[in-house]
Amino acid sequence: MEQVILMIEDEKTIADIVEFNLRREGFSTVTAYDGAEGLERARKGRFSLILLDVMLPGLDGWEVLKALRRDGDTTPILMLTAREEEIDKIRGLELGADDYITKPFSMKELLARIRANIRRVAYESLERSEQTTEVTARELTINLERVEARKNGTLVELSNREFSLLSFFATHPGKVFSREELLSNVWGYEGYLGDLRAVDVMIRRLREKIEEDPAEPQFIMTKRGAGYYFEM
Repeated sequence: MEQVILMIEDEKTIADIVEFNLRREGFSTVTAYDGAEGLERARKGRFSLILLDVMLPGLDGWEVLKALRRDGDTTPILMLTAREEEIDKIRGLELGADDYITKPFSMKELLARIRANIRRVAYESLERSEQTTEVTARELTINLERVEARKNGTLVELSNREFSLLSFFATHPGKVFSREELLSNVWGYEGYLGDLRAVDVMIRRLREKIEEDPAEPQFIMTKRGAGYYFEM
């Protein structure tokens, strides 16, 4: 199946270099040079992954990201940012981005992240088809087929990555996973590619959505010095 990448990047030099390398690696590409055009192309096409620059003229990357997630678009989105500030990375994750990479980046790392995200989506789709479709943990119900979680019957709004993390925990109850193991199993990354802080951010966000008191979690538990586990 053809893998098509949508790139929304206003710096033509960067866009040309990335596009050349993606095509050399066997991907097809579609490129937009501003946020409005990128959003329109994303809504009209079907893509394996979207590369989305944060600093875009007019409609910036944050607004494009929010609009796509409001639409219910579940395409993996990898944010391209020139900033090193942790707050920007956290903001992207909170708005529903699947990953981020900071400029300047190596093509080797970018390609590895792209492949990891595409592979993760394919694996999760296959895994859902092979697993039981629903997991129940007290008042929490996770439907793997419909990709949704409900607490006391009320739908919990989760990003793609949040749902992936929750479903991974729920299908491996009681097992303690280190942050490195979660990066490998949920993000699809080897340790050198991932930012361990991303795991902590996602855990915190997930607790805020499913726990009665995030400070005293009852589902996603911390094993000091070892990692996290899910309590049924």
